[in-house]
Amino acid sequence: MTTLLIDAGVNLTNHQFDDQHLAIITRAKAHNVSQMLLIGCDIDSSQHALELAKQYQLLATAGIHPHDAKSADEQLEIQLRALAAAPQVVAIGECGLDYNRDFSPREIQRSVLHRQLALAVALNLPVYLHERDASEDMLAILQQYSIRGVLHCFTGDQHALEQYLALGLYIGITGWVCDERRGKQLQQLIPSIPLERLLIETDAPFLIPRSITPRPKSHRNEPSYLPHICETIATLKGLEFTTVAEQTTLNFQQLFNHKG
Repeated sequence: MTTLLIDAGVNLTNHQFDDQHLAIITRAKAHNVSQMLLIGCDIDSSQHALELAKQYQLLATAGIHPHDAKSADEQLEIQLRALAAAPQVVAIGECGLDYNRDFSPREIQRSVLHRQLALAVALNLPVYLHERDASEDMLAILQQYSIRGVLHCFTGDQHALEQYLALGLYIGITGWVCDERRGKQLQQLIPSIPLERLLIETDAPFLIPRSITPRPKSHRNEPSYLPHICETIATLKGLEFTTVAEQTTLNFQQLFNHKG
């Protein structure tokens, strides 16, 4: 029996995938990626992600990325509620804090995060979280809410990992773990992440696994490369590929209340 994978984070609305959605999804299925979660980063991309999810029987998030927090207005909750009413939308986000680039002022990032966490609680939806160089503030805010969700594309340190796990969050691992240059710290942390709390994601078209040989000419990541991430995690944890694949699929289904 074929072991199926779920990609817990794809930026299918990114311009690099324009007019290629069907081909991307077809290639993913050929590599046993049976489902994917399309990430919304602002109102427009969240709407687009929902439209693609409807068209291709996929799932989506709806939210405001911290980079785009400055674009949020007083209509945010109304807009997100309308998107979240669709059954394809299974989480609020991508939301969080990013102090690495500060594309939005930090005070606004924190305010918009609070608003989305409160909405997720009100709607009883999980949150899809982003954090860069902001774990102290992020944890302080998260502790004010009774939420469930995933820390997407985790690249933090041991202390942050322990704190996020203590909050009951799942940890999303991307192709960063396949990077022999930047990914060494993450590789060392993989054994201490419980398998029952792991999700695997490509974050395509970003973070292509550097373990792919020969390296794709496009240098663009896509969901069909998800098995490389699963294989790397399995190696680091001393487990079989199928064990990691089956458990991460189950984790996804449990977090997002999705079957099939």
